[in-house]
Amino acid sequence: MSVFTEETRVRAREIIARYPADRSRSALLPLLHLVQAEEGYVSPAGVAFCAEVLGLNKAQVGAVATFYTMYKRRPTGDYLVSVCTNTMCNVLGGQEVYDTLVEHLGVGHDETTADGKITLEHAECLAACDYGPVMTVNYDFFDGVDPQGAVGVVDELRAGGRPMPTRGARLCTLKEMAVQLAGFADEREGAVADGGPGEATLRGLRLAEQHGITAPGYDPKTPIRSKAEADKAAAEAKAEATKAAAPAAPAAKPEQVTGSTAPDVKAPDDKSPQVRTAETRQPDAATAVPDAPGTKVPTDGPPPASPDARAAQAAGVAANAPAGDGKPAGDDAGAQQRNLKEAEAGTGAAGAGSAVASETGAKK
Repeated sequence: MSVFTEETRVRAREIIARYPADRSRSALLPLLHLVQAEEGYVSPAGVAFCAEVLGLNKAQVGAVATFYTMYKRRPTGDYLVSVCTNTMCNVLGGQEVYDTLVEHLGVGHDETTADGKITLEHAECLAACDYGPVMTVNYDFFDGVDPQGAVGVVDELRAGGRPMPTRGARLCTLKEMAVQLAGFADEREGAVADGGPGEATLRGLRLAEQHGITAPGYDPKTPIRSKAEADKAAAEAKAEATKAAAPAAPAAKPEQVTGSTAPDVKAPDDKSPQVRTAETRQPDAATAVPDAPGTKVPTDGPPPASPDARAAQAAGVAANAPAGDGKPAGDDAGAQQRNLKEAEAGTGAAGAGSAVASETGAKK
């Protein structure tokens, strides 16, 4: 089993210290990048290391490591070349770029060249449709690539060069990239000074400036609260919300104040819930007042219709007589019976034809 260096262990402790003590498990993702930075992939030893420092079992760590595609489960080359073959890039020629690299490098998806330099993969989406077809090298973009341009990039990488990406900083190896994904700065001289943004990105920035759209402010030094502190704050916020939503107690009228300590009893409501619902739905002059002498608000059934509506309904009923048992027009029961008798008698097509002809002559 591989033994990780002391520098890796120091960095692991630094990563874990970024999180509250009761949330140390949140450090698992950057820790997986850290072990990948040393071995070039997440090995069984890397899984055991993460489980050890976080107090987890290996199954828990392995479940996370196998879920995310950025964690490689077998040795990977210095440069991970990913070609987008999803819909937009595919239409623009992404599949042709990938097929050309497969033939040129002699490897397929998730395979590494014999010199250990290049690992090739096709990606479902690289989130850069406005620059398609796109290819990334260790997650840095090469936009608008064609087969010849892609071959030129991998040849330069295998020769020891580091071509400049279309957007972003200068290229680094996969292990160097994993260190950055673990949350540590790129310490190479001028590493983040190279490169530049894409035109489509600048267009979005210009539109945001034109319309006054800005991102909300955020202090990166804001401390992360522990679970206990977060639960306490949530409970206090819930209590405040409940207090604010509770109706204020009505002030007692002078005549209601007595010397009795017995609780007040609400007077019975003479109106039924159905009556109150009717009054709520039709609060107009046409609504019957249940308290008036000789009136009664119906609680069931449809509301009474106007005289015009009743007259229209009666006219409609009169114009549509109920259906009877008579046969539809054109339904000749006699012909049906004759056909049935001929079928039972076993007459052939000729007999049936002569019978029809004789019947037609008789009618004429």
